[in-house]
Amino acid sequence: MINELYTIGDFIRWGATQFNQANLFFGHGTENAIDEAVVLVCHALHLPPEIPDILWHSKLTTIEKQTVLDLFNQRIEQRIPTPYLTGEAWFAHLPFFVDKRVLIPRSPIAELIEQKFQPWVEEPNEIKHVLDLCTGSGCIAIASALIAFPNAEIDAVDISPQALEVAKKNIKRYDLEQRVHSICSDLFSNLSGKRYDLIICNPPYVDSHALETMPNEYHHEPRLGLEAGDDGLLFVKQILETAPDYLTADGKLIVEVGASQSQLIEQYPNLPFRWIEFQRGGFGVFLLTREECSFISSSSYV
Repeated sequence: MINELYTIGDFIRWGATQFNQANLFFGHGTENAIDEAVVLVCHALHLPPEIPDILWHSKLTTIEKQTVLDLFNQRIEQRIPTPYLTGEAWFAHLPFFVDKRVLIPRSPIAELIEQKFQPWVEEPNEIKHVLDLCTGSGCIAIASALIAFPNAEIDAVDISPQALEVAKKNIKRYDLEQRVHSICSDLFSNLSGKRYDLIICNPPYVDSHALETMPNEYHHEPRLGLEAGDDGLLFVKQILETAPDYLTADGKLIVEVGASQSQLIEQYPNLPFRWIEFQRGGFGVFLLTREECSFISSSSYV
């Protein structure tokens, strides 16, 4: 087979065919087999993501062919998500280092960051203190610092020391050590006395049944970043109850709950969730003010 493939275009076309035949799951940075093949071929050949037209018919050396095929085989046989094979994922149009210590960035919150959280945050330049809770790779904290809140200090918090090692690497990559601070904490446990203008959180929210039925690609990701009890709300409930103590008077809470949205609405019928809509797809992200979060003590919930 290797002797029948010659050009970059040959390998992308053939790789896409193999991926489709293998029924791979796409959703960790690409949406289809062709894009997946492009990413892996470009990585193997040290090319930019957008291949210049002049190179599509360039022939690969034997060593280059083998490198591409090795990546294809790992993707197919082991179902390893492509960002773990390349060591890179894109979020809010920014590249981030990733490995199996962190979830692969894919939150629709990226779109919010690109919009500087407007209209939900009226004056982004006046935001001074932000918390990225359950930060993982640090992508939300870093993108927020670079794009949305140029004057803010941002705490990037995670319970996993291993995840924070990745976050620190990304913070250093963007030279943000003075503004983005990694903190090891079980939710708010190590944040005593802090108050934030905005708390952003993409916590684990996969219920136990969904976790077991997810495509194989997800099982390469840290279970700690996905699993959230029988209803997917184990951590969200704790966040709702505790967040008011860490928000400024005008502070806001933004949390992603994904497919657990219906469970959350059912269990907290009196909370006035604002469900944010996204042009590029995605759902299950709500916003509450500090005052609205405070209703939790008087709200009826299961």
